[in-house]
Amino acid sequence: MLTPIERLSKALKKEKVDRPPCICPGGMMNMVTEELTREVDIDFTEAHTSAEKMASLAIAVYEKGCFENYGVPFCMTIEAEDFGAKVDMGTSIHEPHVVEYAISSVREWESLPKMSFEHGRAKVVIDAIKLLKSKGSSVPIVGNITGPISTASSIMEPVVFFKELRKMNKEAHQFIDFVAEQLILFAKKQIEAGADIIAISDPSGTGEVLGPKLFDEFAVKYINKVIDSIKRENKGTIVHICGGMNKVYEEVNKLNSDVLSFDSIVNMKEARAKLEDRILMGNVSTYAIEFGDPQKVRELTKKCVDDGADILSPACGLGMKSPIRNVRSMLEALKEEI
Repeated sequence: MLTPIERLSKALKKEKVDRPPCICPGGMMNMVTEELTREVDIDFTEAHTSAEKMASLAIAVYEKGCFENYGVPFCMTIEAEDFGAKVDMGTSIHEPHVVEYAISSVREWESLPKMSFEHGRAKVVIDAIKLLKSKGSSVPIVGNITGPISTASSIMEPVVFFKELRKMNKEAHQFIDFVAEQLILFAKKQIEAGADIIAISDPSGTGEVLGPKLFDEFAVKYINKVIDSIKRENKGTIVHICGGMNKVYEEVNKLNSDVLSFDSIVNMKEARAKLEDRILMGNVSTYAIEFGDPQKVRELTKKCVDDGADILSPACGLGMKSPIRNVRSMLEALKEEI
């Protein structure tokens, strides 16, 4: 039987596997639940600022039979905070979130500080990956960065940001290019620490919000800039895009990522038909995982496989109130099929 890292590595190379891997990358796609934090007695709010607790929670996700990977961090606010936004660290059931923006216009991008990897929460993530790597485990470590559009729209008010993509096009490109360059450095630091794969979640950079033209001009361009740099480090990539794909399948297919991950609103069978040769991940409903029952989760998992998913994962980050028995049902369903 394949180890988790062997199974995921083969899936990324389109090689034959005994069954699809079952992962939850981390970052926006947080895999931690309140029930898990109680079982292992780790304060969720402290796990965002302690490398030891962050690594311990990631390990618990695997050891409790939830997913076949480690993934850190557990939110998508680290980059925005490093760029000067203020973040509320959340609670035991709420992830950190931005409460104050760093700038009010794309024209102000030159006033932003560069990311720091010597202190702060970016360093916590890097140190947590080092701790996970030191285990010498056969479990893949997924590092995470927030995508360029989502990071930019967390640094300034999103409505203003999206308007200025058109009105201040030149400055918008300069702003997002600066953000992308810093994200590349963060990804490389995670790789140096021991990350096997980098996941990029860009939930704000949707085709529904941007439309096909701006999606191609901004989301595809700058996500690919990040991906291409990661690929030069010989590491795999996962890209998660939220929202419907109907209007942007052609543009999505331009993304250079090894794996494409989608929201539950996307019909996996349709995605497989439109993206025939791509590696697809997802997209078991997180609503069903939180509010359904184990049998429903098993049914949805098997349907995802039948519809063409190569890697199984929740459609987005887990709700903190998701019962562990439901979370485990995804992996259990896959093992039942062997």
